[in-house]
This record gives sequence, structure tokens and C-alpha cells, in this order.
Amino acid sequence: MLIFRNNRNLAIVALIAIVNALGYGIIIPILYPYSKSFGLTDFQNALLLSTFFLCSFFSAPIIGRLSDKYGRKPLLVTSIAGTATSFLLLAVAPNAIFLFLARALDGITAGNIPVVAAVISDTTESHNRAKGFGIIGASFGFGFFFGPAISALTVGFGTHIPFLIAALISIFATIITILFLPETNKNIGQVRKGKLFDFKRLAGALVHPAVGKTLFVSFLYNIAFGALLFAYQPFAIKILHFTPAQIGLVFTMIGAIGIFVQTFLLQRVIKKFGEKKTFTYAVFIASWAFVSYFFVRSVPIYIVTVIVFGFSNSFVGPLIQTLLSRETDEKSQGTIQGLNSSYVSIGNILGPIIAGALATFYIPLPFLLCALVGFSCFFLSFRIRKAPKEHAFG
Repeated sequence: MLIFRNNRNLAIVALIAIVNALGYGIIIPILYPYSKSFGLTDFQNALLLSTFFLCSFFSAPIIGRLSDKYGRKPLLVTSIAGTATSFLLLAVAPNAIFLFLARALDGITAGNIPVVAAVISDTTESHNRAKGFGIIGASFGFGFFFGPAISALTVGFGTHIPFLIAALISIFATIITILFLPETNKNIGQVRKGKLFDFKRLAGALVHPAVGKTLFVSFLYNIAFGALLFAYQPFAIKILHFTPAQIGLVFTMIGAIGIFVQTFLLQRVIKKFGEKKTFTYAVFIASWAFVSYFFVRSVPIYIVTVIVFGFSNSFVGPLIQTLLSRETDEKSQGTIQGLNSSYVSIGNILGPIIAGALATFYIPLPFLLCALVGFSCFFLSFRIRKAPKEHAFG
């Protein structure tokens, strides 16, 4: 692709994203049944899922800001190495406490997404950023395509084996980053002085004229996504009677959809409708998919729902990152992506906890929460407007 020929750094980051996503793609389909073998209830599973996001809530803006101050590469290396260590802990965990410690460690070093997003902002022109974020989204889709397939094929040899494979893959990603990724931050040290974690700035970003509305929609949408992420597995296992291998195959299908959308459709749809309209349409379709999840009991209809949601959701993440990057000055790209990651984390903390509580009454009930929040995002998306340059976040 031309954008890779003109931007070697983007190609390297895409490779890092693929390898990194492979690790997550391997563990996600089996984390729920694996944790159940340690005696965790559904609500405790929701807390386990939220542990990662609680820790990343604090760490992501710190890592994003440090990458503005000291460079992208050292923070990216630290982040991926932390992920590798967390996967090893999961593989050798003697009890449930180690599961929580492993997810906490991964959350503490969870700077992958904001730093990768900052590298894209560093190395692409403004008009190419949606394409850059789409390529990285497709890279994650590629990882989530092969990761669950690897999990489905290897879980039969032992439930800990997929975690070991995920750890080795993340170690490989760390080595690639060290050897091949140059430093892309040309404004090291120019970010204004301030606290590494600033609650006041985090809260203030929500009312900032440039980025506030986009961040708030991102936060709400990730409440819905976090709830779905938790609710999917108990629903699939207890109502649809899927095996862990079948769950892995569904995730593989979702990954394939992500690759297709973000490689072939994203730019075409944006060119036709524009970034903001495309974002609004995608959230609307995703919201109706949430409604369908609540009612579906047939496997074929469920698969159709997964496909519809997979298509619509594949637009949302890259477009949020693109909108935020346009609303922020060049010196603060790591900071804004870190702040967004914090709001993503808050959403993914609240979503699973609320969903876990609702599921104790009725397993499909969390999907109604997803739909309610999704439609709220749809209506709020109309309020996202391009801010004047003098109001850019920074």
C-alpha cells in the first residue's frame, strides 16, 4: 500500500499492533472459562475484567504524557513487556489472586493503544490520519482473527497453553519494537509542565470546547462495550451452549470483519459521508445490534447480530481517535490519546460491573443497558462539532 511505502514507521507499528493483538486475541475467548476453573462467580469475573481497566485508567494518561515528554519508543517497550509478564502470570497462576494480580499488572503498563495512536499522529498528515488509524484497527483485527483461532486449536492441550503462547508473542512484539521502531516524537520535552496524573485536567477535558463532547461519547460508548465484553461469554456458554473453542471461532469471525472494514471500507465510507456522519451512523447501527442481542436465542440469528455489530463497531474506535487527533495540537497527541484511554477504561470498569450485577437477575439483561447507552451516544454524536483552531486541546 502507498501509505506504507511512504511511511515505514506506520508499517512497523502495524506489525507491532498485529503481534500485540494476537496475544489479547488468544486470551479473551478463554479467560472466562479459565477463571471459572478457579471458582470465580460471574460477578467476580466482571470484577476481574474491570481490574485491568481500573489500573489502566490511572496508568494510560501517565504513559501518554510521558511519551510526549520522553518519547514514544521507551514507553511502548515498557508497556508491551508488562503485557508479556502478565500473560506469564496467568499461565502459572496457582490461585485466583494471581489472576487479579496479572490483570492489574497488564493494566498498570497498559500504554499500547495511546502510544501507538500517538505514533500515528506523529507520522501521518492530518488528512491521512483516519486512514492511519484504520490501518492500525485492521492490524488489531488481524490479530483478533488469528488469536482466537490459535486459542481454539491449543486449549485442548491444557488451559494454560494459550496464555504461554500469548506471552511468547508479546515478548516478540517487545523485541520488534526495540530493534526496528525509531523514535517518532519530534517535540520531546515541549509539552507544558504539569502533573503526570491530573484529575483536574482529566475532568476538565470533558468540558473542553474542542475535545469534551468527543471524549464524553467515547466514555459512554465504552460503558456499553465493556458491558457487552462481559455479558457475551456467560450468554454464549449458558444460553447458546457454546464451547470455549466455538467462542474462539466467533472472535475469529469478528476479527475478520474488522480487517475487511478497516482495510477496504473505512476510507470509502468516510469519503462518501464524512467522518462525523459515518461515526453517527456506526453508533446507531451498533445500538440496534445491542437490542438484537437481548432478544436472540437462535444461533443463526445470533451470528447475523455478531456480524452487524462487528461491522458497525469496526468504525467507532478509529473514528474517535481521528476526531480527537484533529481536535488536539501536535505537541499533545500522546496526552489526548492517553486521556481518551482513561475514559475508555472508566467505561470498561463500569460496564462489566453493572453488567455483572444485572446478569445475576437475568443473563441477557446487560444487553438492554448496552442499547440504552448506545442510543444515548447516537443522540450526543450530533453535538460533536469542529472547534476553531484557537480552541484546539493542548
